[in-house]
Amino acid sequence: MAKWFHSGRRRDLCALLYDHGELRAQSAKSRLESHYDERIDPGSFYGTLSALVESGYLDRRTEGIADVYTLTEAGETALLDHYAWLGERIDGGGKPEDDDRPEGGAERDEPNLKD
Repeated sequence: MAKWFHSGRRRDLCALLYDHGELRAQSAKSRLESHYDERIDPGSFYGTLSALVESGYLDRRTEGIADVYTLTEAGETALLDHYAWLGERIDGGGKPEDDDRPEGGAERDEPNLKD
C-alpha cells in the first residue's frame, strides 16, 4: 500500500469522494467530523487535502471561492485495492486455519468465557 494511504483520514476522505463524486472542502470536512463525532483541526484537514492532490490522488478545482475535490483514477484504484485487501481480512480470506491458530486460541465468534 502506498505510504500516502496509511492515514485513516486520507482513506476516509477518498471513500467520501468515491461515494459522492465530488465535494467542496468544507462539506467533506463536515462529513468527516460527523462520522468521527469530533472536530478536525482545519490546518491538518487542508494539509491532508493538499497531500492527496500533490500525490495525484485528488483533483482540485475552484468554484467561486470554494475548492471542489474529486478522486482521480489513481486515487480510485488505491481506494479499491485497499477495500479488496480489507475485505479479504474481514470476509475470511485472511482468516487463519484451525491448524495455524496458536494453542488455546478461540474463534472470534466463540469467545472464551473460562475464568
